[in-house]
Amino acid sequence: MRKRSSFLTRVSFFILFMLIFLLSSLFNRIDLVCLVSFDYAKIRSQISEALEGGEERREECPEHFRWIHEDLKPWSSTGISRDMLHSAAATNMSNFRLLILNGKPYLEKYKTCFATRDVFTLWGILQLLRLYPDSVPDLDLLFQCDDLTVVKKTSFPDHLPPPPPLFHYCGDDHSFDIVFPDWTFWGWAETNIRAWERTSKSIQDNNHRSQWKDRQPLAFWRGNTRVASTRHTLSHCNATDHYHSKAHIYSLQWDKETKRGRNNHTKLENQCDHRYKIYVEGRSWSVSEKYILACDSMALFIQPNYYDFFSRSLVPLHHYWPVSVKNMCQDITFAVEWGNSNPDKAEAIGKEGSSFVEQNLRMELVYDYMLHVLREYAKLLRFKVTVPEGAVQVSLETLTSMVNRKARKFLEDSKVQKPATDRPPCKMPPPFEPQQLHVLLHTKQSLIKQVEMEGNQYWKSRHINNKFEKRYVV
Repeated sequence: MRKRSSFLTRVSFFILFMLIFLLSSLFNRIDLVCLVSFDYAKIRSQISEALEGGEERREECPEHFRWIHEDLKPWSSTGISRDMLHSAAATNMSNFRLLILNGKPYLEKYKTCFATRDVFTLWGILQLLRLYPDSVPDLDLLFQCDDLTVVKKTSFPDHLPPPPPLFHYCGDDHSFDIVFPDWTFWGWAETNIRAWERTSKSIQDNNHRSQWKDRQPLAFWRGNTRVASTRHTLSHCNATDHYHSKAHIYSLQWDKETKRGRNNHTKLENQCDHRYKIYVEGRSWSVSEKYILACDSMALFIQPNYYDFFSRSLVPLHHYWPVSVKNMCQDITFAVEWGNSNPDKAEAIGKEGSSFVEQNLRMELVYDYMLHVLREYAKLLRFKVTVPEGAVQVSLETLTSMVNRKARKFLEDSKVQKPATDRPPCKMPPPFEPQQLHVLLHTKQSLIKQVEMEGNQYWKSRHINNKFEKRYVV
């Protein structure tokens, strides 16, 4: 009798295992534990309902989502052909090609990305597929994961021929690159920076422990000064025994820091103890931007030439203080002295910057941005997506096998645990009206000019006062 009972138990476990296996095959999921925990048929129905209807339950996406329309405008009239993608691949513009067909991702690699940028970027896209299963349409895209923009406008005057569509982490006014969230939202293993969700929480917790007025009344920056001339110039603004500046500038070499292991002074949550934090670009935009804004410190932006997916909605004197490249050291000193003379206003600018990040860069909204830019891009495709020879299906296991143990831990920390059922994606806002966009850009330039004029006036009056003191004060 015991033998029969034991046999029936083994048969029951076998049947249960086969049911799990069949469910896995049916839904093309990787994580069997998730399949036991979640009713995917119900989940997909709920997500589909949220996407198709239920508009009253959907929050409006933040304003920076409107730039998706601007980024895709070059192809709004022509659409995107397969030949456009082939031309970009043939000219060595992209690092990899990503296809999504029936919810399954496929990868074709062209060039090696720096460090693990490609792995973490692809990991983020796979998390999107886990969060919103069956919501990402069939698509075929090319991705560039280096620093500099690639699709230059001068190479495609009047959009003739149409420029090749290329996804990238940043853009500028002289390129057609389509902006996409960068890899650090899921972690940067080489520099020991964990996923954005965890890191931003640590920074916010530190902000609560460190009041703005109790912080050092100086500007702060720490980073690699060797990657750009602007950063090298910034190093000359450092306060020394012989130079009474208002800035603390620290040069950091990440390769040496990585060998040492993560120290307290390189932890981002420990770099928010100054009233002012400096943002300066490297070879192009810098991933440090979001961490700097999150600090509650008044951010000093040194005349950026590039933008990421959210920064075009930042407003001077509201979210940050603009600093010119030409008069960098003087402008930093002016900003600090103005802030220390107007502490409530300076603190308010810092709070607005961190509030922008806290409200608009929540990970669910980062995924929503990814979903919407991919859906809008897919609408422009003028061909049926097929998997080319040489492309391989990519999975979570595939990606974790490509990195070392530390990077795998970083990836696992950013894993989406279950699909979104309690919150539908935010509602995509309409494009900017031409007049709206003109007013927005003009207003931002006017505010930057206003700061420049006030700075010039400040140094002019200070120069006059110094001459007066030298002449009349004994």
